Amino acid sequence: MNPTPRWCVIIPCLNEASTIHDIVCSVLALGAPLIVVDDGSDDRTPDIVGALPVTLLRHPQRRGKGEALRTGFGEALRQGYDAVLTMDGDGQHLASDIPRIVTAARRWPGQIVIGARLLDRAQQPAGRHLANSFADWGISWACAQPVADTQSGQRWYPRDVLDLAKLPADGFVLEAALLIAASRERGIKVISVPIASRYQGTFRLSHFRPIRDVARITAYTIGRVIHYGNVRESYRRSRAAPRVTDAADPSSITRP
Repeated sequence: MNPTPRWCVIIPCLNEASTIHDIVCSVLALGAPLIVVDDGSDDRTPDIVGALPVTLLRHPQRRGKGEALRTGFGEALRQGYDAVLTMDGDGQHLASDIPRIVTAARRWPGQIVIGARLLDRAQQPAGRHLANSFADWGISWACAQPVADTQSGQRWYPRDVLDLAKLPADGFVLEAALLIAASRERGIKVISVPIASRYQGTFRLSHFRPIRDVARITAYTIGRVIHYGNVRESYRRSRAAPRVTDAADPSSITRP
């Protein structure tokens, strides 16, 4: 087993007053250092987080998830971390999945690890499932490698990916841009750890707008496919089986 790099958790959030306290406390219970980036909330989110032993950064105005991630990455680098684990603040990602993701990151150092929503998929609304499947197909093509869940925000990013945060991509597009650039420009592989699809409960309405954001992600992805060339070969490579592990048994990995 490889040594674990120095890492922290980053949570970008916007108006998460109903969930953020429990999420932050569940991460702190693991002993993980935590950076929370508030993207201009107008509810009690910053007050709740500010009372807890975490690093809280605030945007005075809403600047989008991409900029919140950039702010968090910059702070993580400033504090000397070598990797980050991102998760959303709405309750769909659980701290209990973090140890398996970190274990996978130790076994396959320098790779992106995604908490892929491959379990309990029947909970996923039909429209969201269709949009996610379309994104997985296109972004995997642009990455020239298969990615099991390109839309999950629970991810382990090694240092080489943090350095890509200045990519010209905003909002939800940045997460796709990081996968694509890391794959094509840094040769970084993606491995997925199965987590549950969680769409039942008291989640607030998603900030993701299917028509607007899927259109933006699609336009960006098509541009990247054309930019990198070798279109047929990239597509062929993207159709292999995604690399998935339960992180409990190294032999469980599915390789393309």
